[in-house]
Amino acid sequence: MTGFGRAEHADDGLIARVEVATVNRKQADIHFSLPRELTCLEADLRKLVLRFISRGRANVSIHLERVSGSDDSFSVDSDRARALETAFNEISDLIGRPVQLGAADFMKASGVLTFAHSGWDVEEAVKAIHPALEASLNKLVEMRKAEGADLKIDFLERLTTLETHAEVISEATPTVVARQRELLHNRLREAEIEIDLNDERLLKEIALFADRCDISEETTRLSSHINRFREYLDSTEPVGRSLDFLCQEINREFNTIGSKANDAGIGQSVVGAKTELEKIREQVQNIE
Repeated sequence: MTGFGRAEHADDGLIARVEVATVNRKQADIHFSLPRELTCLEADLRKLVLRFISRGRANVSIHLERVSGSDDSFSVDSDRARALETAFNEISDLIGRPVQLGAADFMKASGVLTFAHSGWDVEEAVKAIHPALEASLNKLVEMRKAEGADLKIDFLERLTTLETHAEVISEATPTVVARQRELLHNRLREAEIEIDLNDERLLKEIALFADRCDISEETTRLSSHINRFREYLDSTEPVGRSLDFLCQEINREFNTIGSKANDAGIGQSVVGAKTELEKIREQVQNIE
């Protein structure tokens, strides 16, 4: 599911600002953007993120800075600065024209200016990062919950439509076998094939044919799957993968009903139901 959370936390002169953004994806895919010195923290931070997210791509951006007034001084390496100036003078003499040394040159030269805190202490950074990350994840979850509530309303409406199609099919179920049996008899008569009702083999074939046309089991399972789908919507646990599986099962039942029933009216209901189900399946990919 999509979502966004931002938070910051200050600890012992250090401020951590964290942003977490998620987009839809079937599996959990977490990417971090943090100072190079702190890449060793990724495994630990990933575990924290996975406590809040089980599906989706999450981009976690972590920025650190010193609290205003803390020791942010820098030192100047005078030997390097003089060496840089000497090098520019030598270049001027070499090419026969003056080459000016500017402030930008001193800034770019390695080692001339060095900040007192050029890196981050891991233990110090963790104390600031963890609370900020957890707070941002909580905000992310709240945003995803709001989206989930809207999706639940949409799901319930579409499930009602599915149930309407399923009811039409269930009402027609008792007539399917009788109709197929009648069609079989008509074809045999049209082919001028004499039917011996005492022929055990013929009776067995008719019984097997009737069984293949019976869709009562599929309609029962279909009703069970839809009810289960509703139950999952009320769950407080991550149910995205379970709903995805149920969509596959519901689709399978409708496919079987359409192929076994061989009935135009039922076929129309199956097409309408599968169209609605496809919309549900697209949204299910957004569910945690």
